[in-house]
Amino acid sequence: MNLIKQFLQIILIAIFLSSCRTKINKENQRKNLEKNINEISSSEKKRMEIKFSCGEDGISEYLDDGWNILKEDSQEKICTWKSVPATKDCNMEKDKGCKITKPDKIGIEKIYLLEK
Repeated sequence: MNLIKQFLQIILIAIFLSSCRTKINKENQRKNLEKNINEISSSEKKRMEIKFSCGEDGISEYLDDGWNILKEDSQEKICTWKSVPATKDCNMEKDKGCKITKPDKIGIEKIYLLEK
C-alpha cells in the first residue's frame, strides 16, 4: 500500500513539473513569433493604387517621394455631363421629363500601381 502511495506521488509531481514546463515553452514560442512578425512587417514593401482623370496628373509628386511604378493602365472616362432636350419641340424649362443627360467631355483616366 505504501508503495502505491509513493508511485502516485511521483506521478503527480511529474505531471505538475511537465505542465509548468509546457507553459514556459509556449511563452517562449510567443515571444519568438512576435519577433518574426515584426521582422517580416518591416521588410514588406508598401503598395498603393492611385487614379488621375480628366487631365489631372500628379504622379511626379509620388515619384519624387520614392515610389516606383509597377503597373500603369488607362481607360476612357466621362469628365462632364450635359442636359439636352429629348425632342426638337421639348421645352426643358416647363417639362422636366423631356430632359436627357448625355456625356459632354470624355477624357482619359490613368491608374497607377505604386510600390515603395
